Amino acid sequence: MNNLLGIAKKAAVEAGKIHAEYFENGVQIGEKSGSYDLVTNADFESEAKIVSIVREVFPSHNILAEEEKYEETDSEYTWIIDPLDGTNNFASGIPVFCSSVAVALNGEVLAGAIYDVTRNELFFAEKGQGAFVNGKRICVSPASNLEQSILATGFFYDRGKDMRNTLRNIEKFFMANVRGVRRFGAAAIDLAYVASGRFSGFWEFRLQPWDFAAGKLIVEEAGGRITGLKGENLTIDRHYVVASNGRIHDEILEILNSGD
Repeated sequence: MNNLLGIAKKAAVEAGKIHAEYFENGVQIGEKSGSYDLVTNADFESEAKIVSIVREVFPSHNILAEEEKYEETDSEYTWIIDPLDGTNNFASGIPVFCSSVAVALNGEVLAGAIYDVTRNELFFAEKGQGAFVNGKRICVSPASNLEQSILATGFFYDRGKDMRNTLRNIEKFFMANVRGVRRFGAAAIDLAYVASGRFSGFWEFRLQPWDFAAGKLIVEEAGGRITGLKGENLTIDRHYVVASNGRIHDEILEILNSGD
């Protein structure tokens, strides 16, 4: 377990070094087909770095990553990698982005790390051992209701139903007297901030496993709760994610599932 966490941390930090270099010196920017989702050479280079670090130690493990497809093996272990979460921020010069590296055994995340190079913050956890940032133990917010809570959300790149639903949900939370709602544009950072008590809750449509795998474990190990939209167990193939400090989770779910 320690070796798995050590490799996750090392890979996330090394990817962050690539982010820092390109963020300072400039990147080549492209668009993914048919979307508003940008991709840069930093995405591909940091993914290659992470994969090389993992494969040097665990050559037979599976790789599930955002930018490239990797040949499937018969290993029960899978590394779930977002080499650069928050690419649109990164490409626009907005310093809110990170790397996210997790490893799962038969779908259960055992270790994960999220690294924000702009703030030099490394969030990490291994199952059953608590959650940390830069070696300091973290825990979720003590907020007991929405009036004491700042929530975070994100918008999928689609401009259709999911976007409209998210906007309606923001309005519903404000009508329920939430303290505030933020949209940072990097789901892994949002989840790290739930784990560290900066946000009391988070929800987003259509996330991919690499967006939330590491964050899921870090939230849980910090004492929080993370589920699907109906409160069901969040597996790494689910795309609707609701995370909180646990105390306000049912209240968040009630609002998200309420009629318009």
